[in-house]
Amino acid sequence: MPSVDVVDETFLAVPPAVVAAAFAQPPAWRGYWPDLTLDVYADRGVQGLRWTVAGALVGTMEVWLEPVLDGTLLHYFLRADLPGDPPAKRVRREVRRRQLAAKEVSLGLKTTLEAGRPPGVAPALP
Repeated sequence: MPSVDVVDETFLAVPPAVVAAAFAQPPAWRGYWPDLTLDVYADRGVQGLRWTVAGALVGTMEVWLEPVLDGTLLHYFLRADLPGDPPAKRVRREVRRRQLAAKEVSLGLKTTLEAGRPPGVAPALP
């Protein structure tokens, strides 16, 4: 089992294609995960991406985009290890840091992609 195992889910009131576009270009990845080197091993189109991860962590990561009601449930999975043999305290700090970073990415996208949409109003289709 990986030492860093992060799972997050956030609902975005926009269609999956809109969320997929936010992850489509590799330069965007550097903004979301600046200390990770990502290599796509499964491009699932509007369903998301799967990467191998290197750099500060070594393992895999996935963004799965599930259509739900009038929007998208953004599922995020990070399963990786810190290089070397870090002490347990460092691993715990890293897990917490990655949990907060995952929520920062998803809520940042929610704020950006839902901008201008009044609550209770269906999202605009692309």
